[in-house]
Amino acid sequence: MGEILAGPSGPLAHAVGGGSDAPLVRAVQAPGGTICRICGGAAEWHRSVRGRWLMIEPGFWPSASVPAGKRWHITENGTAVSLSATSVSGNCRISHFDVCSRAPAPLGSPLLLELWRKHAPRGA
Repeated sequence: MGEILAGPSGPLAHAVGGGSDAPLVRAVQAPGGTICRICGGAAEWHRSVRGRWLMIEPGFWPSASVPAGKRWHITENGTAVSLSATSVSGNCRISHFDVCSRAPAPLGSPLLLELWRKHAPRGA
């Protein structure tokens, strides 16, 4: 993981450089992870099994509280794997892109809405 975040060819280069898989959210490197420049939220970069970079929120949440299609698991080697719609037992991770204040407020999930509000600028 340290190699991925450290070099100029790492995810930060994708976020700022604008490659075809560039994330919509620009971020800055921070000790222990990444800080979203839009909302100031902490996150971690992980590459998906399809090779796309995504920012993952720190922490774990009960899978049953996270809508299908929004559940992630990070493997031992740091790869982000989308969990199937039937994976509702245990805990999962959440993509920062689903709760960043740059995106519209998430519907249908009190947990995602709570995290989105946490990232929203004060007074908004």
